[in-house]
Amino acid sequence: MIRILLSTKLGERRWTQADLARATGIRPSTINELYHELATRVNLEHLDLICEALDCELSEIIIRIPNKVPETRTRTGQPKKSE
Repeated sequence: MIRILLSTKLGERRWTQADLARATGIRPSTINELYHELATRVNLEHLDLICEALDCELSEIIIRIPNKVPETRTRTGQPKKSE
């Protein structure tokens, strides 16, 4: 599972979502999706802008937590049926 730790990082800096949107030029709705971990896709340029604005490394705002039960998928992205 991928976790976006933007809310934590903004809290540490005492920044609002609006502060980050102004500093990066990223739409507030996009910042909100990242903040609440609702984003299903992330723009690499946005990540770069966020890291630059917050003066942090990517690993400070995005982490991977291994899944408890690995899920295997087919080429089309559909979950494989249990045999």
